[in-house]
Amino acid sequence: MNTAPDIFSYRKFWPHKFGPAPVLPMSRGEMDDLGWDSCDIIIVTGDAYVDHPSFGMAIIGRLLEAQGFRVGILSQPEWRCVDDFRSLGKPNLFFGITAGNMDSMVNHYTSDRRIRSDDAYTPDAKAGKRPDRAVIVYTQRAREAYKGVPVIIGGIEASLRRITHFDYWSEKVRRSILPDSKADLLLFGNAERAIVEVAHRLAAGEMIGEITNIRGTGYMRHGVPDDCTVIDSTDVEAPGKPHRETDPYAMETPCNEENSGAARVIHFDHRPRGLKRNNTVVRLPSYDQVLGDDVLYAHASRVFHLETNPGNARALVQQHGKRNLWLNPPPVPLTSKELDQVYELPYTRKPHPAYGDARNPAWEMIRFSVNIMRGCFGGCTFCSITEHEGRIIQSRSEDSIIREVENIRDNTPGFSGNISDLGGPTANMYRLQCKDEKIEASCRRLSCVYPDICKNMGTSHKPLTQLYRRARKLPGIKRIFIASGLRYDLAVCDPEYVRELVTHHVGGYLKIAPEHTEEGPLSKMMKPGIGSYERFREMFERFSREAGKEQYLIPYFISAHPGTTDMDMLNLALWLKKNDFRLDQVQAFLPTPLAIASAMYHTQRNPLKKVTRKSEQITVVSSIKRRRLHKAFLRYHDPENWPLLRDALKQMGRADLIGNGKRHLIPAWQPKGTGKGTQGKSRQPPQRTNTKRRTLKPKRRQQQRRRR
Repeated sequence: MNTAPDIFSYRKFWPHKFGPAPVLPMSRGEMDDLGWDSCDIIIVTGDAYVDHPSFGMAIIGRLLEAQGFRVGILSQPEWRCVDDFRSLGKPNLFFGITAGNMDSMVNHYTSDRRIRSDDAYTPDAKAGKRPDRAVIVYTQRAREAYKGVPVIIGGIEASLRRITHFDYWSEKVRRSILPDSKADLLLFGNAERAIVEVAHRLAAGEMIGEITNIRGTGYMRHGVPDDCTVIDSTDVEAPGKPHRETDPYAMETPCNEENSGAARVIHFDHRPRGLKRNNTVVRLPSYDQVLGDDVLYAHASRVFHLETNPGNARALVQQHGKRNLWLNPPPVPLTSKELDQVYELPYTRKPHPAYGDARNPAWEMIRFSVNIMRGCFGGCTFCSITEHEGRIIQSRSEDSIIREVENIRDNTPGFSGNISDLGGPTANMYRLQCKDEKIEASCRRLSCVYPDICKNMGTSHKPLTQLYRRARKLPGIKRIFIASGLRYDLAVCDPEYVRELVTHHVGGYLKIAPEHTEEGPLSKMMKPGIGSYERFREMFERFSREAGKEQYLIPYFISAHPGTTDMDMLNLALWLKKNDFRLDQVQAFLPTPLAIASAMYHTQRNPLKKVTRKSEQITVVSSIKRRRLHKAFLRYHDPENWPLLRDALKQMGRADLIGNGKRHLIPAWQPKGTGKGTQGKSRQPPQRTNTKRRTLKPKRRQQQRRRR
């Protein structure tokens, strides 16, 4: 793995003499109270400002403050005019723009493109406090407020839209967010390394246009440097003579060179040995190419995801009109020491005092939780964690986590002794890593656990079990719950961990996500088969009995995922009924930008395999009617869904599942006032014959009639 300087090793900028602010200022008055005449950096965010390490603006703001910079926060500014963007004055170095902890379009709209009625990241959950495509809008207002001030975009919205991407809400392929926003620089992934280096270089007098060599950043440029070797992936078929099929994860392949201008050009399928990564760039199909070619779009998605390991990724370039989008390799993950320092900065762990007594649902959910790690090597195709945080697990030290638990206990108002979660993107990947750093640095697999757990991946949960036990023994700590998503396929490799979890850290219910039961959709999700769930369920129930506890698993499933047929959803519904699951909350697949499953949805191709004009086409559920049907199968028990399911079962030739017996999925009758097309009429369920009634004596029969 490439090394990088410690992010806390830079010489502090001169305003460090002011010391840390009680809370980062959101107004001129607060700046005056701190003795500031100006801000060096202003962070613009679509979320309410909560000074807690679960919120991106707080981490970046406090980190920059620790470097000596004066940081102001513009939280949910009025975007229809420029006034709010001038409220803190002109920043000395740059504006940092983020949509917040969520993509603004995901925040605003459901998977059925309906407008959400609330916003968990806004005081009192009020909707409408941020614009659609917030990064683009905020960048435009910042440009209008102070021309010539550098604008840097980051956060999950910028990260997931860093290359040409399919936009579900407009049903269009959009350009990278960088040329659309006209920002100077894009920071993707966890941006601590990049933002610290950029800030210090700007403070030293370097121009923003000269900062082009920082990992985890993207910028626009003309052409490609003459000393670069270009790996050309702008076609799905390799030019030249037929060649042997190559391993899609292989590091080296046979050479087939072309000459084009000053730069050396090599086709993507024919890379020679010995290329220097520092001088090698992979050219993705251009925006214009993928705009009208679904096969090239799927191919571009595959190439992009094969170049995401910080240990071996090359820079990427994608043409947008007359200019190139240039993405440097992903950032080097933080060390445990660096991560500890980031999470132990002087956060208040509360919303900014300006919000008064207003509720903040997102904060209320995580106020007593502790983040112990970052990243996920699961590689689920529908999830954005891998694209944003990467596959390398970054873990905090045990001592740092314990200090944070003690800090919550001693300094957080309202703490009753219960830690709501010790987790992160996953509950149980803490300190799990490849057994060999060289193998990890050269690996090109998209998942370390699919189709099976890699033999080089460590699966011991002993460090996590030890952490649980130590945290549980702290004075004043009553219970520690685990609320993050659990990778049960990893957990079953360590029964001791499962016993520890079930015995001490489950609050009656444990949520896990099998996502589906059928091989078709599971193979497109890169999720394990339902057999892994069954093995975990057996352990969970056995250890619950041994602990003398009545506890339940709550499984999560996805409807309408690419690769899912109507029959797959029917089989899932039958499995749910057989296991007596009646789901209250269900998740319909939402194609988020950059995810592999989103590429499947848009192209009906499978980027998990080599993409050609003749490659596999997959089933996609795109119409609203079919999406609602798939969701209805997950809630087969809801009378509102019965008319839709009856029609579907008849069309599928499974009318035998409509009836009033235990073997039937849904009944033939409809409760009054429910279901589409009932028009208020009711067909009552048939009365069951009570054979015992015939033996009742006359007196008892009369008493029963009176009760009725």
